[in-house]
Amino acid sequence: MIGRFSEGLSRTVVTALPWLLVGWLLPAGLALALAIGEPGDFASEAEREQYQRLIRELRCTVCQGETIHESNATLAGDMRRRVYEMTRDGQSAEAIVAFMVARYGDYVRYRPPLQANTALLWASPFLLLLVGGVVWWQVVRGRRAMVARPTFTAEERTALERLRRGD
Repeated sequence: MIGRFSEGLSRTVVTALPWLLVGWLLPAGLALALAIGEPGDFASEAEREQYQRLIRELRCTVCQGETIHESNATLAGDMRRRVYEMTRDGQSAEAIVAFMVARYGDYVRYRPPLQANTALLWASPFLLLLVGGVVWWQVVRGRRAMVARPTFTAEERTALERLRRGD
């Protein structure tokens, strides 16, 4: 009797577990989505598109690897809100980006412009490729040198023959 009860209970728990998780995670996910929020009222579709483009182009300075669209950080929420307000006020995308750059620096852009202070950033992929090529060439050259058959002097050959014979 107890065996049947525990078997039935475990089967019920296994069947109900996904529904319990969905029932718990769904409201939490919706609450998070509402907390992050996306403004719903734009005067035109052009404003909505500008807002969406900008929040996907501006980097969260706290998270450093995420856009302000992806980030859950409080600062990212403030930046999204500011982009929304400036878009609703009719400011151009360039003006909004200029404001964000003035406030947070060029780092806030995912695609920083080519300037003297960002030249190393733009050149780094090519420099890494060059360094990798030089390292690869050195490794190949070193392996070729190891494969080359060594030449022995007469003394070395006789010593080698003695070692082979066991003298």
